[in-house]
Amino acid sequence: MSTQLTGIAASAGIAISKAFRLETPDLTVEKKTIDTIDEEIQALDAALQTSKDELEKIKEKTRQDLGDEHAEIFSAHLLVLSDPELVDPIRQMIKDEKVNASFALNEIANQFVAMFEAMDNDYMKERAADIRDVSKRVLSHLLGKPIVSLAEINEEVVIIADDLTPSDTAQLNKKYVKGFATDIGGRTSHSAIMARSMEIPAVVGSKEVTDQADAGMNVIVDGLEGNVIINPSDDELAEYRQKLADYEEQKKEWAKLVNEPSKSKDGEHVELVANIGTPNDLEGVINNGAEGVGLYRTEFLYMGRDELPTEDEQFEAYKKVVETMDGKPVVIRTLDIGGDKELPYLDLPKEMNPFLGFRAIRLCLEKDDMFRTQLRALLRASTFGNLKIMFPMIATLDEFREAKALLEEEKSKLLSNGVEVSDNIEVGIMVEIPSTAVMAPQFAKEVDFFSIGTNDLIQYTFAADRMNEQVSYLYQPYNPAILRLVKMVIDASHAEGKWTGMCGEMAGDELAIPLLLGLGLDEFSMSATSVLPARSQISQMTKAEAQSIAEQALTLNTAEEVKQLVEKTFL
Repeated sequence: MSTQLTGIAASAGIAISKAFRLETPDLTVEKKTIDTIDEEIQALDAALQTSKDELEKIKEKTRQDLGDEHAEIFSAHLLVLSDPELVDPIRQMIKDEKVNASFALNEIANQFVAMFEAMDNDYMKERAADIRDVSKRVLSHLLGKPIVSLAEINEEVVIIADDLTPSDTAQLNKKYVKGFATDIGGRTSHSAIMARSMEIPAVVGSKEVTDQADAGMNVIVDGLEGNVIINPSDDELAEYRQKLADYEEQKKEWAKLVNEPSKSKDGEHVELVANIGTPNDLEGVINNGAEGVGLYRTEFLYMGRDELPTEDEQFEAYKKVVETMDGKPVVIRTLDIGGDKELPYLDLPKEMNPFLGFRAIRLCLEKDDMFRTQLRALLRASTFGNLKIMFPMIATLDEFREAKALLEEEKSKLLSNGVEVSDNIEVGIMVEIPSTAVMAPQFAKEVDFFSIGTNDLIQYTFAADRMNEQVSYLYQPYNPAILRLVKMVIDASHAEGKWTGMCGEMAGDELAIPLLLGLGLDEFSMSATSVLPARSQISQMTKAEAQSIAEQALTLNTAEEVKQLVEKTFL
C-alpha cells in the first residue's frame, strides 16, 4: 500500500525511481583524557586540512557546474575552517583539559551553533548551519568515518534524507540523481536554490520521509505539487509517468518561446528579464530567452576573497555582462552587503538585527571610498551596452540624493580625465522598505525607475523574519497590503512617465503574475529558468482580464481570498 506525504515543492519536475537513503555515519564522540597533546593537535590540523582540500574540490566543481554565485557558499565554509575564533578554542581545550581532539571539536562547535541559533536572525542561522556542516566534515575525518560521497552514485535514484547540505547538493550528478525528498528545509534554503539551478525535482520539509521510505523502495517526487509517494501502486505509477511525460512536453512547448516577445493575449508587452549573481550566469539568461538582466547582484564580486575587488576587476565584470547582453537592458545593483551577507575583511561590528542595521546603501554612503570605486567601474562600463544603475535599501530621498551626487561627482572626474561615459544611464532604486513605497510619488519625480524587492518588502511590512519558521505564515506575497504597496509604486512611476520592475521571488510566482500584470508592472525579473513558463502564462491571458482580477484583489481582506480568486480565474 502506498504512502503519500506532503511537503514544500522546492524544485519543479517529477522524479520516479528507487530510494537511496543518505545515512549520516555515527559521529558520536567520547571524552578521553590524553597525554599526547601534540599528537591530538596534529590530528586536528590534519582533519582540518583534509576538509579544506575536499571543500576546494567541491567549490571548483560547483563553479564549473553552477557558476560563481553557488560556489561562494563553499568560500564561506572555507572561511569557517580558517576562523581562529573557532579553531583556537579547540586547540586550547585540548591543551588545558587534556582531552581528545574529537571531543574538543564537538564541544566548541556545538557552543557556536547554539549561540548563533539563539540570536534568531537569518545571517546567524546561516552561520550556524555553516559551522554544523563544516564541523561534521572535520569530525568524520577525526573519527575515521568518512561521509558518504553522493558523487559516487552510479545508478538512477531518488535521494531520501533528513536534510541535504549545500556540499551534499553540489555533488549530485543529475544523470543519476533524479530527485530528492527531505524531512526538513524550505524553498529558500541553499540546497533548494541549487536544486532549481540544476533542474533536479525536489520536495523538502515533508517531516517524515526518512521514517517512511526504506532503501530500494519505489518513490515518486512530485516537485510540481509538493508530494512524495512511497511504494506507489501500479495505477499511481502510470498516472505519474503520464504527468512526467506531460511536463516534458510542456518544457518543449516553452522552449519554442525563446525568441518570442513577452506579450499578453491582447498584445500588451511586458519585459521578462533575469536575476544574476555573476557573469557566468549569462548562459542561462540567453538560453532561456530573457529580454535583459533585471538584477545583477554585485556583492558576489566582493565575497569569498580577502580584500575589496579593484576598480579594474569590477569594470571587467560589468563590461562582460553589458557586452554579452548586446544592447538589452542590464540593471546593476550597487553593493548590497549586510543582513545575511557579510565581508569579513571589512571587520564590521556584529549587530543584534543586521537586516535592520548598517547595510546596503547605508554602508556605502558611510564607506564612500569603496562606493566611489564601484561607481567609477560602473560608469566606465556604461559605454559598452545598455547599463542601468540601481541603489538598494533606499529609505529616504536624502539617501538617494546623496548617492546620486556621488555618482555625478565620479562621472565629472572621469569625463575631465578624458574617460568616455554614457550620457543616458538610467538611475533607479530598489523599493524594499515600506516608507519608500509610501513616498513613491515624491521619489518618482527624481528617479528614472523603481525595482520592487518583494523578499524584503514583505518581511518589513509584516515585521516578520521570513527565515523564522515560527512566523513564516506572515510571508504573504498575495496579501492585499502588499498588493496596495505595489500599486502605489507602479502608479507613481507611470504618473511621471517612468517604469517599475520587480526583482523579488514574487515576480516569477505563477499565482502572482496575473495580479502584477493587472497592476501594470512593466518588468518582471526572475530566475532564468522561470522566464519561459512566465512568458507562456502571460500569453494565455489578456491585460484586461488581469486588470479586472487585480482590482477585485485590492478589495479583499486576506491573502487566502486573493489566492482563491486567482486560482479560480486563471489556474
